[in-house]
Amino acid sequence: MGLLHPDRLFPADGTTRAIARRLYDAVKALPLVSPHGHTDPRWYALDAAFPDPATLLIKPDHYVFRMLYSQGAPLEALGIARRDGAAVETDSRAVWRLFAKHWFLFRGTPTRLWFEQSLEDIFGIEERLTPQNADRLYDLIADRLATPALRPRALFERFNLEVISTTDSPLDDLQYHDMIRASGWGGRVLPAYRPDAVIDPETPDFRANLATLGELTNEDTARWSGYLAAHRKRRAYFIARGATSTDHGHPSARTENLTRAEAEGLFARVVEGGASAEEADRFRGQMLTEMARMSVDDGLVMQIHPGSYRNHNRHLFDAFGRDMGADIPMRTDYVRALKPLLDVVGNERKLTVIVFTLDETSYSRELAPLAGHYPCLRLGPAWWFFDAPEGMRRYRELTTETAGFYNTVGFNDDTRAYLSIPARHDMARRCDCAFLARLVAEHRLDEDEAHEVARDLAYRLAKEAYKL
Repeated sequence: MGLLHPDRLFPADGTTRAIARRLYDAVKALPLVSPHGHTDPRWYALDAAFPDPATLLIKPDHYVFRMLYSQGAPLEALGIARRDGAAVETDSRAVWRLFAKHWFLFRGTPTRLWFEQSLEDIFGIEERLTPQNADRLYDLIADRLATPALRPRALFERFNLEVISTTDSPLDDLQYHDMIRASGWGGRVLPAYRPDAVIDPETPDFRANLATLGELTNEDTARWSGYLAAHRKRRAYFIARGATSTDHGHPSARTENLTRAEAEGLFARVVEGGASAEEADRFRGQMLTEMARMSVDDGLVMQIHPGSYRNHNRHLFDAFGRDMGADIPMRTDYVRALKPLLDVVGNERKLTVIVFTLDETSYSRELAPLAGHYPCLRLGPAWWFFDAPEGMRRYRELTTETAGFYNTVGFNDDTRAYLSIPARHDMARRCDCAFLARLVAEHRLDEDEAHEVARDLAYRLAKEAYKL
């Protein structure tokens, strides 16, 4: 046996553990549905070999480099490119050695479980990473990455991925998605419409982005009607390439339901560049409602990811840009914030709005009761810092009593770290089976029902919620 115990994440109690094993054995080989993530569509379009272990396993994964940064490792030493083009470490072996030196920092974290499962399942490595074996393991991984069996498309098939969705700017021409479709390869890689760059007035280059949006759609995006028409056209462009969802990463869950005159006046101030912070937030709130209206018309599933104070570390943002591991959870209101949107579309049965949170205190107080009532609402899985064993258990404990299992949407991995996708899904399946096993052991659920729920959570709910 390698580093991975077959009973990991299962209950310690023998009776309950045996139930969890039976449930897990029935779902562990189901295909993976990855309806929301951040892998690069170029990988699948070009199908080139991944360059080296550090570029594949360390640099794209904020779970990894944020931990090292917290212990004093400069991002430059990890090879993360600076915005000003200043020198950073270019020797990937040196980056790997630094990572190995700090591997002990990940003890007890889900990152360690994901990483070690990736090493064992994909590369056959059954020993713990240390400074002493770092070079040997680096060479082993590098040699295997050079083989056709570990190219992106081959891994897609090896992972038993049925479908994966990327996250794409509305200004993206989706050329790599077009290349994938034209290649004849059977893997399903779908875009998702992430319009933050042309919805958030506080985004750098927002006004330039509006102009580009207008050029792409031949609409006057300086006018409210033209701006909305441009969104509709870009959404149609994405749908033609397989998109089934939108995604919105707003600071809060605030929504608005303004009159047309109020919306036009607010948009005019936004376009002029003189909108206050309050007006920018109000505009984002109005656009969530507008996006929901459009989803009623075109069928795109809507995802809302609020409650992250993004780029909290100003120094890192200035030096390296966005997504440097400094996005921090905030307390988030949903009951009042979502009411304007729900007043408009909350009872629409053909609309699906999936709400995520980084504020666990809102699960039982707000989100589960809302999703347990409004037909359009579904709960997204534990997200980011909480897609960990304890976070997954708390999620089920706090939401099931009010929303049940069927007002949730299964699991999505939400990652750029391609090789961790199977390990993340495996963790979710193990945690859900452990939760269900406890219900069976306590005579709150029959085992045949638990088997059905386990399959739904692992596979069916995500496919249905995201129209896949």
